[in-house]
Amino acid sequence: MEEGRLNTTGFSPTEDDEIELKLRPSHFDEYIGQEKVKENMQVFIEAAKRRGDVLDHVLLYGQPGLGKTTLSQIIASSMGGNLKITAGPAIERPGDMAAVLNDLSEGDFLFIDEIHRLNRNIEEILYPAMEDFVLDIIIGKGPGAKSIRLDLPKFTLIGATTRVGLLTAPLRDRFGVVHHLEPYSVENLKKIIIRSSSVLGAPIITEGAEEIARRARGTPRIANRLLKRVRDFAEVQYDGVITHGVAKVSLDKLEIDTHGLDSVDKKILMAIIEKFDGGPVGLDTLAASIDEEAGTLEDVSEPYLLQLGFIQRTPRGRIATRLAYNHFGLLHNEENNQMSLFD
Repeated sequence: MEEGRLNTTGFSPTEDDEIELKLRPSHFDEYIGQEKVKENMQVFIEAAKRRGDVLDHVLLYGQPGLGKTTLSQIIASSMGGNLKITAGPAIERPGDMAAVLNDLSEGDFLFIDEIHRLNRNIEEILYPAMEDFVLDIIIGKGPGAKSIRLDLPKFTLIGATTRVGLLTAPLRDRFGVVHHLEPYSVENLKKIIIRSSSVLGAPIITEGAEEIARRARGTPRIANRLLKRVRDFAEVQYDGVITHGVAKVSLDKLEIDTHGLDSVDKKILMAIIEKFDGGPVGLDTLAASIDEEAGTLEDVSEPYLLQLGFIQRTPRGRIATRLAYNHFGLLHNEENNQMSLFD
């Protein structure tokens, strides 16, 4: 486990976890993409250093896998501070949050992943901690309850979320730095894949990296995951070199198509098209029809399908667009979709 990391699970890192850590860049110079975010953060970090102050609290939001955790580690490292990591669902009671805050040292960084899932009672503990670096603890219950205020060391909270709209306004307003991480271009993903292949010791041709990048849904995490699986095929069934042909055949076997759609994405689209005549269909009904969790559809699959323009959200539910029909070589039901949009 890396220094300063807060272990909320109690489990030892797996081999995949250790490989993942090796693939993560440790400096801004190694971090590919998100140029505006990097440039701004470097200015804020330098300004804080010159003032001899802690960095203002940072909120990072965007779809999963875009590098929010990695960026947080680089920010903490650039400021010379330790990064302690936890997640919103892991903090179940106000006492858990108080214990985490009380364990911080001067200049530490606290990273809370999925911060939108914090309980409202826990959020209230964060307000004075973020603003005044104090911790208010209530001892006892009822009329005899007493409030004790404890001073906290100055720290920086880095919150990460895939659903910034679910953050309460009081919490969101307490972040001085807010950045939206955008999906990656194929060109930047190709650079990440080439770098990762070097770290993994997996020979790769530029065209092979580009084929993986095209199917990685604009997401570095997915790009690295696909690279590791393609590497397996290259080592076992080929000569170990990831060429364009090796990447294409391997990804086809993994059922990742040229748009990056996987089997779940295809099930979603075909359910809307075949079971619900193109839609509209509600999220819960759609999830039940393909035996998947509604949260998985909303957080993982739907953002990418919306980005591709394969589905639309309407007041009555989700509909499949002409692009989705075209992707599967099907005739689009224009009249039905027009009724869905305006009904």
